[in-house]
Amino acid sequence: MGTVELLRAAGVGSGDEVIVPSYATAGPAEAVRDVGARPVFADIDPYSFCLDPASVAGAVTSRTAAIVPVHLFGHPADLAALQAVADERGLRLIEHAPHESEPEPESDDAVLRRRAHAAYLDARLSGVVTPAVAPGAVHRYRSYVVRVPGNGRPDRDAFARALRGRGIGCRVPVQTPVHRLPAFRRELWLPETERAAGECLALPVQAGMSPRELHRLVAVCNALGGLLPVAAA
Repeated sequence: MGTVELLRAAGVGSGDEVIVPSYATAGPAEAVRDVGARPVFADIDPYSFCLDPASVAGAVTSRTAAIVPVHLFGHPADLAALQAVADERGLRLIEHAPHESEPEPESDDAVLRRRAHAAYLDARLSGVVTPAVAPGAVHRYRSYVVRVPGNGRPDRDAFARALRGRGIGCRVPVQTPVHRLPAFRRELWLPETERAAGECLALPVQAGMSPRELHRLVAVCNALGGLLPVAAA
């Protein structure tokens, strides 16, 4: 079942509010709107990039009916903490079910290779902030998302242009937070969402990458890293 069907099965509809992340695709917010409910955006945890349970708790109102977390970039959302918020407030927790157009989970072998590539990058990259993994979480690394420290978007975008100019594929994983898209515009400030939108960059970590490709990725990134201030610990 997709998210729309799950929401309908839970009785969510007109007049209800559903808490979703803004730092994600628009899919969850669209699903909420499709059942006649109103999406309410909460902030993210700065390490996992998934919904922050504390922000979710602060966004609950008398009209809130459900919470829809998203497992982002291969890192799982903190379902235990989110379920605790839901139980305390009498809400439904409904995990976002990816649309048919979104990629299906890859084989365990592919995940193991990506995890090995991520470990290689973690140990060797400098000048960028490598992905964090919450204690007890299993990261699938569908995307290897780093932060480019500095003074915001121009630094990240300049870094990305320099990488592409040297033949390294990279992409901005979330171009615009959903709460700033015209269809869902809200006048609110989600500090961690805004910071991630300005700093994050997805580097290649495909299962089929060769050791030589990984070595070159590290060499190019580290050569550019000297141009950027290193983030404070």
